[in-house]
Amino acid sequence: MVEYTLSLDSIFGSLSDPIRRDILRRVVNSEMNISEIASHYSVSLAAISKHLKILERAQLITKRRQGKEHFVTVSPAALKQADEYLNQYQDLWNGRFNRLDTLLNKGE
Repeated sequence: MVEYTLSLDSIFGSLSDPIRRDILRRVVNSEMNISEIASHYSVSLAAISKHLKILERAQLITKRRQGKEHFVTVSPAALKQADEYLNQYQDLWNGRFNRLDTLLNKGE
């Protein structure tokens, strides 16, 4: 349970930054090298590297090296874990909204 919580903390902490969310959105569609990723932002290459390290620590991305280039791609396992966590709350709220809808429709 503690490992699961630490993992979720790392995942959601990583996703709290808009640049990291955008990087993740970009690499979901296709593998990109670090220079390609950095070209979309007005921050230094060192800053992009730090963002990538945070995403990698949270296991949201994987990096591989080919020659001198590093390629980044999404790692769906961590996203699945976050999705499972959030789904329990989605079910809770859907149930509450359904009960509210039922109550409101009784008055018609």
